[in-house]
Amino acid sequence: MNELVPGGIESVRLVDALSQRYLSYALSTIVSRSLPDVRDGLKPVHRRLLHAMRQLRLDPDAGFKKCARVVGDVIGKFHPHGDAAVYDALVRLAQDFAVRYPLVDGQGNFGNVDGDNAAAMRYTEARLTAVAQMLLEGIDEDAVDFRSTYDGEDTEPVVLPGRVPNLLANGATGIAVGMATNIPPHNIAELCDALRHLIKRPDAAIETLVGFVQGPDFPTGGILTESTETIVEAYRTGRGSFRIRARWHVEKAGHGTWHIVVTEIPYQVQKSRLIEKIAELITARRLPLLDDVRDESTEEVRIVLEPKSRSVEPAALMEQLYRLSDLESRFGLNMNVLDGGIEPKVMNLREVLQAFLDHRHEVLIRRSRHRLAKIERRLEILDGFLVAYLNLDEVIRIVREEDDPKAVLMVRFDLTELQAESILNMRLRQLRKLEEIEIRKEHQTLSAERADLQILLGDEGKRWQAIASDIAELKKVFAPNTDLGRRRTGIEGPPTATSIAVEAMIEREPVTVLCSEKGWIRAMKGHVGDLSKVTYKEGDRGRFVVPAQTTDKLLCLATNGRFYTIGCDRLPGGRGQGEPLRLMIDLPDKHEPVALFVHQPGRRLLVASDRGRGFVVEENEVIAQTRNGKQVLNVSANEEAACCTFIGADDDAVAIIGANRKLLVFGLDEVPVMARGKGVILQRYAKGELSDLVTFNRATGLSWRSGGGMRTETNLDAWIGKRGQSGQKPPRGFPLANRFG
Repeated sequence: MNELVPGGIESVRLVDALSQRYLSYALSTIVSRSLPDVRDGLKPVHRRLLHAMRQLRLDPDAGFKKCARVVGDVIGKFHPHGDAAVYDALVRLAQDFAVRYPLVDGQGNFGNVDGDNAAAMRYTEARLTAVAQMLLEGIDEDAVDFRSTYDGEDTEPVVLPGRVPNLLANGATGIAVGMATNIPPHNIAELCDALRHLIKRPDAAIETLVGFVQGPDFPTGGILTESTETIVEAYRTGRGSFRIRARWHVEKAGHGTWHIVVTEIPYQVQKSRLIEKIAELITARRLPLLDDVRDESTEEVRIVLEPKSRSVEPAALMEQLYRLSDLESRFGLNMNVLDGGIEPKVMNLREVLQAFLDHRHEVLIRRSRHRLAKIERRLEILDGFLVAYLNLDEVIRIVREEDDPKAVLMVRFDLTELQAESILNMRLRQLRKLEEIEIRKEHQTLSAERADLQILLGDEGKRWQAIASDIAELKKVFAPNTDLGRRRTGIEGPPTATSIAVEAMIEREPVTVLCSEKGWIRAMKGHVGDLSKVTYKEGDRGRFVVPAQTTDKLLCLATNGRFYTIGCDRLPGGRGQGEPLRLMIDLPDKHEPVALFVHQPGRRLLVASDRGRGFVVEENEVIAQTRNGKQVLNVSANEEAACCTFIGADDDAVAIIGANRKLLVFGLDEVPVMARGKGVILQRYAKGELSDLVTFNRATGLSWRSGGGMRTETNLDAWIGKRGQSGQKPPRGFPLANRFG
């Protein structure tokens, strides 16, 4: 219970005060800042910008005014926020690479696709575009409601009349409290076709509407690579994502060479950052098919990609770039909008289009009523004029002789106050005969227009016909054959599986992978037989020597139980001492590599920890897709991965030995096959830990290195037991290092 303590201070629980104030903040952010209105597709700051520019008479055919003047009017009259935020909103409305149909015509530096900022507002100038003028069309004809501004000194529109379906045409992005919106831009001509169909079929299926609205139409172009089913599902639920790829073509050069030219990049991708990222990938040897990248852009995007060899397939090179760079990106769809300017709601495509049509219907009714009231008033005045012309001499006498001519005129000719006042305000030149003819023509024209408006207001079908006709006219303005109306984003199906197999294009060469004890790795050309001349850093020495091909993948098991995958083509060359392995994979400092080998699909591995736990895992299951690796063997805080051995096709037994020099042999079928886990106990230790293990075929016998050769033992009855036992002392002559190989 709230209590009023002395001094007029109210005592409130902190949780109640915080929840109430945070709710007020959240609602203010959602309704008055971050989410667009479904009717005109604008946030309050954009709506206030356009309204302020209209008041400044910055029409498309008028002169420009400084942006500082516009921003000053907006924050002074309508939007009490920082000038930087308002100017940023104005700049975005003028950027033809950010907005599909710009609402502001900017003069000066308004930024570019490289991510450079616009010049200060004192240097740039702006005016409205024809599209913005369409959004404001009818605002003086009582088409929308007005409300008081924050200081009560002026009024502002609650919503704009919005002749253009701006929400879908230009899209919207915003982050509110607990919710967000992300709507891509679309083509107005396609939206017009969908709107006209929806007028005829209010229950039209989403699939039908997607037949008209094929997908987003981004100002920077590109290629939309999604299946029709994915696009339909996104528009049905109001949530989804679209994959956008760069547009490119091949240009021939001299001597049979060629290069790729990228002319359109995905929406909201900074060109300079994109080129910088590609250059970093080339330096890191992650793009073995690409030799160089150049930016030859002027006002048009032109990124030149030079292949390493003319034998490289262009499509394969681009697929690799799509996977590793922002030449392919995703744009999320989240049609979370304000329904009626009040309620946030995620709408599907049909609901958004229907909300726009309902708004246009309301605007048409209000504008028609406003026009009808104007006509009624004018006809009333014209009726009074016609009475005066019929009784001109008497009207002149009353005006000359009566003390209160207005009252006398009203009684003598049964006139209204407006008619009598209009007659008294007539100029003498209007008494000529020609003027009377013009008034009769105007009266006839307005009477016909009044009849049409009365029919329109009384017939809903005619109103929808009028809206459909207006949408048809709008489509002519943004026809596909116009520069502004043509579709910029191409639409293709999803990429095929064959186009993604880029590794096959890497040139196959033999290499010898060397990794030292301190984790420095390199790849020497060829399969090196004599390693006596290989040098390492002072205090370091060799540990792993792996013959491989540049097309192979290296698998690395670390003591944390994770498998890491490294492409041999990405390894540093044999000159020098190589590079730290930790630069290529995210291996924590306290963990070290346990095994390093070439991946062979279809092979099986036996992995085990130093505590004697392990299991069998398919080698295909341990491939990691990221630098962070893939957790396979789960280890506890005082446990580490210790062994990884290959299982031969004919192997049916496991031999394991611990640091306590106890050897145990048991059947391979006792070890479970798992994809991930701690495994089962392979050998139990009272003291010590696992030293080594190996799989073999019992009929062939167990082999281990002895002296300068190999020794094989076939009589293993003394060491054969069950999984999880301790085992017996190894045969005489078994290596003191407790290693089989």
